[in-house]
Amino acid sequence: MTGGTVLCMADLLPPSGIRLVADDGLRRLDEGRVLVGGSPLRIVTLSDAGAAVVEAWLGGRPLAAVRSARVLARRLLDAGMLHPIVTPVDTPAPVTVVVPVKDDADGLARLLRTIDSQTAITTLVVDDGSGDADAIAHVARSHGATLERRETSGGPGVARMTGLDRVETDFVAFVDADVELPRGWWSALSPHFDDPAVVAVAPRVISAPGPSLRERYETVHSPLDLGPAPASVAPRRRMAYVPSAVLTARVDAVRAAGGFDAELRTGEDVDLVWRLADRGGTVRYAPEVRAQHRPRGSWVAMARQRIAYGASAAALAERHGAAVAPARCSRWSLGAWGLVALGRPVSGLAVAAGSTAALARRLAGLPDGRREAMRIAGWGNLHAGSGLARAVSRVWWPVALPLASFRPVRRGVIGAMVLPAAVGWIRGHRPAGPVRSVALRIADDMAYGIGVWRGVVARRDARALLPELTEWPGGRGPVEPDTVGTR
Repeated sequence: MTGGTVLCMADLLPPSGIRLVADDGLRRLDEGRVLVGGSPLRIVTLSDAGAAVVEAWLGGRPLAAVRSARVLARRLLDAGMLHPIVTPVDTPAPVTVVVPVKDDADGLARLLRTIDSQTAITTLVVDDGSGDADAIAHVARSHGATLERRETSGGPGVARMTGLDRVETDFVAFVDADVELPRGWWSALSPHFDDPAVVAVAPRVISAPGPSLRERYETVHSPLDLGPAPASVAPRRRMAYVPSAVLTARVDAVRAAGGFDAELRTGEDVDLVWRLADRGGTVRYAPEVRAQHRPRGSWVAMARQRIAYGASAAALAERHGAAVAPARCSRWSLGAWGLVALGRPVSGLAVAAGSTAALARRLAGLPDGRREAMRIAGWGNLHAGSGLARAVSRVWWPVALPLASFRPVRRGVIGAMVLPAAVGWIRGHRPAGPVRSVALRIADDMAYGIGVWRGVVARRDARALLPELTEWPGGRGPVEPDTVGTR
């Protein structure tokens, strides 16, 4: 599935003329000579000249056609410290839109209406074994789309590959039939491919608004909506995947990576994105373009969707190992939060303090290294606690809930089940009042967990249940040790 040549990122420099913006989490210390941020967290030390160049970029100056500047930009873009700002073009490169569809003629018609008025776009509809083939064919013909018919349904991944085999343009856009695209979407996304390292770009996919509680819930908790912040996408990063509801890509890169795995009915998009990243390609999330996705038609359909997503975790673990881990943290953080869950917060705080002291020794050479170590360690432990709570509420709850019958861990389990949903409501994710919002979020998470356990049992492979533990502060930790720059 992974033939072809792996990309060498050092030879693929970003184009001059683009503008760069700092990631929301980037911190600049020592008058800009030390950068702390990215995903995973890194520390990059710059020369005075490098710091001045970055300062100019963040002030709005475009990237100059100077190799040293472009090399630095490549490094910071790949680290997730900076993100590109691109300008929509009037004449984008030709692209073929591949639309897999099964028994959704109405949705297909709504989608094609948002495509057929745009130039430089060829549309290929793949009917994946619809019961009413004539309805799909009529819609495709009425919008000037080419139609391919599969007599037997193979799933969306197989349908996309059927379409990809017939693509003759350099770029492809995989778009699901229950999506509507904004005007100018390809003009806005295509400039990202001026960077030769970029192999795929995904827009933000929001849920279509509506008056019902279910529709309001999806507008704030859709699994397809990854939020407003741009990101470089890869396993173990802040943004680990993008959905294939709308996914644009270089055709040769998708083919070289083996395309969508025919064995996966769900999770096939995550698998492809990870293989593209593993081969050295850059996958970008570009939320400045917002497509709209139609939510599931009922609570039952929504629950089935979440269960199906969870069931893909075991299959992904077979292919990608610990990249699928439900939680990722250091052993120190796990120990600290474990003690808190057992009702020993003072001991947990002592463990956290020990890890902070060890990290401070590692960062002793930084300006104000002790304060920065406290900040990194503090946020690292809080992030680890949040991740562990999410793992309990989404994946580990079938084990955690029975343990709640034991008084020492009862508060910890209840807190882990309730707090992630409650924090989401406090931050503004409010489809209803606090009780109903929290209850719906917990039920949503539990449905996903049912799917995870179902997949684990079916495949007899428990890797999708296991956390990934790092060695901080002795080895890998909240700061990647092999990414410290030189002056």
